[in-house]
Amino acid sequence: MNPEANQPQPVIRLRQVHRQFKVGFETVNALDGVDLDIRRGEFFGITGPSGSGKSTMLYLVGGMDRPTAGRIEVIGQDISQMDENQLAAFRRTMVGFVYQSFHLIPTMTALQNVEFPMIFSQVPRKERRERAAELLEKIGLGNRMQHKPTEMSGGQRQRVAIARALTNHPEVLLADEPTGNLDSRSGAEVVELLHELIKTQGVTVLIVSHDPAVIASTTRHIQLQDGQIQHSES
Repeated sequence: MNPEANQPQPVIRLRQVHRQFKVGFETVNALDGVDLDIRRGEFFGITGPSGSGKSTMLYLVGGMDRPTAGRIEVIGQDISQMDENQLAAFRRTMVGFVYQSFHLIPTMTALQNVEFPMIFSQVPRKERRERAAELLEKIGLGNRMQHKPTEMSGGQRQRVAIARALTNHPEVLLADEPTGNLDSRSGAEVVELLHELIKTQGVTVLIVSHDPAVIASTTRHIQLQDGQIQHSES
């Protein structure tokens, strides 16, 4: 019997993925022949030193960059072959992004920040307001909806950023050092929230982190070095 027969199907699949950049007269291999499967509902960690290719991998999976060679499938779609319009639709409907620096609009309230991406998806005003309020309630910020980012702690701001990333009901949530600007307690709360979202929303989470505590909390993780997977642990 095949031991993998009962495993969930990969929601993300990378096959011989290369990403090269020109730096002056040199060619830098940010990713160098990466093969990887990530299953639905995993909390998957990517770690490694600066310049190892962590963020490059995340941006490729999110359709914000293209591989130099190789194939990337997300939810059964080969995004490496998509044109710009198809990639924009993919990013708008299938993935959510969370960044280290929150990227909240300082003049907007928490509710308005979460609501903002839905304007571009032409969601009716009443519906997007209700969706934003519902998400903020779910992540424990129902009493902070009218607060602006400067009136909230770092952990609260990151929660708002996570709520905003969930407005399009994504299949995959991509988090690039989401605890990097937080103290250890706030960082642990954000990681706990991500675990809860996997259980309740069914999302698959990819998290890039230097923090050993964050990586230890993942279901499975890889370590990158010079664009290659040096270590994989489940």
